[in-house]
Amino acid sequence: MNAKRRRAHDKLAALPGVRPVRRPVVTGGPHRGGEEFDVYYVRTGRKSANPLLIIPGGPGAASVALYRAFRRHAAVAGLDVIMVEHRGVGLSRHDDAGADLPPEALTVDAVVGDLAAVLDDAQVDKAVVYGASYGTYLAAGLGVRHPDRVEAMVLDSPLLSADDIEEVRAQTRRVLWDGAAPESAELAAKVRRLVADGVLRSKDVQLIGDLYGVAGPEVLGRQLDLLLAGHDWLWAAVGVGARNLFESKTPYQHEPDLVERIAYRELNYGAEPDGGPLDPAIALREMASGDVEFATEPYDLVSAMPSFTWPTAVVSGGRDLTTPPAVARRITGLIPGSVLVDLPTAGHSMLDTREHAALQICQAASNGAIDELPSRALELDALPANLTVRLLVRAISVALTVESVVPDVVPRAVRQVTAS
Repeated sequence: MNAKRRRAHDKLAALPGVRPVRRPVVTGGPHRGGEEFDVYYVRTGRKSANPLLIIPGGPGAASVALYRAFRRHAAVAGLDVIMVEHRGVGLSRHDDAGADLPPEALTVDAVVGDLAAVLDDAQVDKAVVYGASYGTYLAAGLGVRHPDRVEAMVLDSPLLSADDIEEVRAQTRRVLWDGAAPESAELAAKVRRLVADGVLRSKDVQLIGDLYGVAGPEVLGRQLDLLLAGHDWLWAAVGVGARNLFESKTPYQHEPDLVERIAYRELNYGAEPDGGPLDPAIALREMASGDVEFATEPYDLVSAMPSFTWPTAVVSGGRDLTTPPAVARRITGLIPGSVLVDLPTAGHSMLDTREHAALQICQAASNGAIDELPSRALELDALPANLTVRLLVRAISVALTVESVVPDVVPRAVRQVTAS
């Protein structure tokens, strides 16, 4: 760990509510036997018997620094929140010598063990577990390994298995290629033309899906119109902005480089391409910095979820092309008594894009009112998106107008967002 990173580390570790927990570097294996390191976590708000354990997506998202504003807003709402810094990321990235954790330390099962150890350290018998995106797999894993620690559960934009890629492909093509979803016929016609002209390729699927989810079909359609007219400066600028917002490595914020092996080896993020158009697996393979081959999945959630006995809300965005609604519906059918909360105009991960809705869902789960959430779905869907998302969408909308009037100009609004 260099001096600059050490200073940032020490500053974050000294924040109120931040604590380390000693954990094995490697669990259940022959390597580095007995060696331990610090996994950090943070707890904010008035303490309660069953706090919210919030698990963000990724793998790669940090917790302590990245979600400070969320935790502040949650505390104002009266919520008791615990967040764990994922091993291999941010404060939990290094061993005691300051070196990066070794690859064999980075597994889903080890992370689930960290979550249980944090609850032990915080003297919490049971938590309301809220997972978002990849965090839903960890939340469900806690239910598999430590069912006695779960009071209730929220699965926001959930993963189910390594086979989810089939549903991701089907929904992506249904919306962007076949035009079979509401408001998607014109979008799909434009996408097909751009693919035929060689302007769009499978590597662009991630960006198109992100824009569809956060900006909606109208804004995405206007962007595609500009591409059809040969104006690609804005597309490039928006791509930089989206990568800065969703993908780029930022110390103590988003550090996927060590933990991406979990995504590919255990969850099949880089599935074998199937030869069809707009294959999301191709984009994810190109994003990887290392081996993309799938090895084995840690849990069989399809078999395990029927044994979950706690109240569960499954939250899904109608415009989510990353973890599509079909997966959420399947999970709802697997977990007895669970409820589906469908936000029709939302994209992926309410925790990251619809904080107001996420906080309302957290309050309902904490108050034992999960069953009321489906009847509130349209109310939750109408709540505003996160400020960062609103600014990005506004910048794109302004830029689209400017680019339409003054071709081949990269708008200032987008430059400002991408640089932030």
